[in-house]
Amino acid sequence: MALVPYEEGAGWGARQLHSPSATYHFVSRTIRIKQDWRRLGVAAVVWDAAVVLCAYLEMGGIDLRDRSVIELGAGTGLLGIVATLLGKGFSLCLLKAIYNCAHVTITDRAAALEFLESNVQANLPSELRPRAVVKELTWGRDLDNFPSGAFDFILGADIVYLEETFAELLQTLEHLCSEQTVILLSCRIRYERDHRFLRMLRGRFSVSEVHYDSNKEVHIYKAQRGSRKDDF
Repeated sequence: MALVPYEEGAGWGARQLHSPSATYHFVSRTIRIKQDWRRLGVAAVVWDAAVVLCAYLEMGGIDLRDRSVIELGAGTGLLGIVATLLGKGFSLCLLKAIYNCAHVTITDRAAALEFLESNVQANLPSELRPRAVVKELTWGRDLDNFPSGAFDFILGADIVYLEETFAELLQTLEHLCSEQTVILLSCRIRYERDHRFLRMLRGRFSVSEVHYDSNKEVHIYKAQRGSRKDDF
């Protein structure tokens, strides 16, 4: 989720938290992300889990072209931006290229949307902006605003940290999923509550770890309904 500040003395680097911007290089582009820790807390800082999941997607094992993608708890929007860029179809015919683009819905709570939208618009080329929609989503609420089972991929980076949101997050995942949907969640496993969420997730989905970044201590988990073990 977003908008819940960490204590400033909790061990997070002040430079990471309080810098007004952060720069990344994905999909042969420079992506400049605005940050605003003091106004929006964790919603306005790029966390390692987002960077690791962006890098994993860029490895090329997942084809996002012409797919429907939704990001939960998007915060700064880095992951949704990279997913939109990776979802661009490549063709000598511009019209065909745009036709093959992913449709990416980038979501967070209402208070973060203006900030999120500004990052998305600033970092996407004009022809891709219509393919990325920023939309309000508070987990477990107003789910009828999102078509049930309509997404090919659900992405989430460092969204598992408030235990009181776990039930609503799982409810949201179940609503958005079809039998074919692939969920990719990247996170650090810091506390017992993180393990508890994974147990809850495994109670409803088939879950496997597909990547681990030992430098950043970030895990990426893939989840699907039932016992599906499909490759990407």
